[in-house]
Amino acid sequence: MTCVVLTLRLIGKACGLLVHGNDVCNLLNSSTIYANNEVSLAEVDIYGFDYDYTLALYSDALNTMIYNTARDFLIEHFKYPEGIRKYDYIPNFAARGLHYDIQKGLLMKIDAFHYIQLGTVYRGLNPVPDEEVLRLYGGTHHVPLHQVSGFYGKVSHCGPKVKQFMDIFSIPEMTLLAVANDFFISNDIEYDPEHLYKDVSEAIGMVHIKGYMYKWIMQDLEKYILGGDETYAVLHRLVSHGKKLFLITNSPFSFVDKGMRYMVGKDWRDFFDVVIVQADKPHFFNDCVKPFRRLDGNGDLQWDKINSLDKGQIYKQGNLYDFLRLTGWRGSSVLYFGDHLYSDLADLMLRHGWRTGAIVPELDLETKVVNTEQYAQSLTWLQALTGLLERMQIHRDSQSREVLQDWLKEREELRLRTKNLFNPQFGSIFRTCHNPTYFSRRLCRFSDVYMASISCLLNYDLSYTFYPRRTPLQHEAPLWMDQLCTGCMKTPFLEEMAHIR
Repeated sequence: MTCVVLTLRLIGKACGLLVHGNDVCNLLNSSTIYANNEVSLAEVDIYGFDYDYTLALYSDALNTMIYNTARDFLIEHFKYPEGIRKYDYIPNFAARGLHYDIQKGLLMKIDAFHYIQLGTVYRGLNPVPDEEVLRLYGGTHHVPLHQVSGFYGKVSHCGPKVKQFMDIFSIPEMTLLAVANDFFISNDIEYDPEHLYKDVSEAIGMVHIKGYMYKWIMQDLEKYILGGDETYAVLHRLVSHGKKLFLITNSPFSFVDKGMRYMVGKDWRDFFDVVIVQADKPHFFNDCVKPFRRLDGNGDLQWDKINSLDKGQIYKQGNLYDFLRLTGWRGSSVLYFGDHLYSDLADLMLRHGWRTGAIVPELDLETKVVNTEQYAQSLTWLQALTGLLERMQIHRDSQSREVLQDWLKEREELRLRTKNLFNPQFGSIFRTCHNPTYFSRRLCRFSDVYMASISCLLNYDLSYTFYPRRTPLQHEAPLWMDQLCTGCMKTPFLEEMAHIR
């Protein structure tokens, strides 16, 4: 079978030629809006917005402050060892969408099929060997559905023990979890990972509940808030085209008012037909318990019954059912933007048929990586290798299998190299080796469109229609010219297995 081996090597060399030119595609643009579903902006009359990480984007300095303060709470309030204070914030350690096994103290990336991506499991600040991961999970790297946190990513006291971190605010929390685990492991101190998770979660919560984050931002708006001019431009453009705008945020009025005055101006409320603060999402979207209350100009609660939602007024709490009843805004004429797939978008899409737009700031970095020559070459050869492995695996002689083993090894090396281009620990937030991540699948499920920031709207006419690309299903792949080396041969052993049919 020497001729087969030679054929294998020649095909490999030929496919290799595909990736050594300088024709790198730079078509990806971080200012693009990407469509999961067809959306016509001409049909959208009402635009709604979350505030944090939607209207207001924050600098990385905020994550550092959240981490440092929560770390100090852990030491001073929860009496954790002073040695943890020596750990500074690690900006590029964690990534959004990761899962954390509370009982085992492991941070990891899981794909859309609930499989752990081997090589992305961390105990503390150190990777866990693949063999140990398999042992810890009963010989598999699959995490059953019942062990994963509930629909909104919440972990109940007696329920699932694997928590998913879905928003950008959770990145310092993941880093603090890793750091605290690392301290106890490095110093050979016995501890309970479940207690650690609970304490870190409460320490992070104290930063928000006690208002520290609000205070930092309000005291130094220029340091923490990004893109204020673009926020103004988006709102001005929408209103000038006759669109109605509303704001639903969990943040308090004084905080939102200070930030919006900085970004948009003292008359920012003139842009909005309805403003709702301290909404308590996701409960705002899925129950009808809390009535609306009005705030006066000083932010103090009023006692009058709310029979209408009026422009120029500020409302607190409330619920979506009353919101729909009082505004009459329903269905696909409404497009709401938010950064949290569960708290902001899921109920609106699944229960109420609103259009939804996910804000994913990580797209900025990820598209820059995808546009590099190194990524293009690695991905092209990775695809070619996969196609070669699929086609040539029917050859069973020792020489052929030796070549195949070499290719398998090279494929794993390429996967690792490609992952490291995004984040050395966890890779892209959108992909595992070849599957979508758990985060990515839910991004596609709960958002009609997604983008790096609302400023991307400035690149499109307000009658523009977003069309999702028709990507091939697996059984359609042979019909697509770009499916390199895959699907263009008869099924292996089809004739030999015909008698089974």
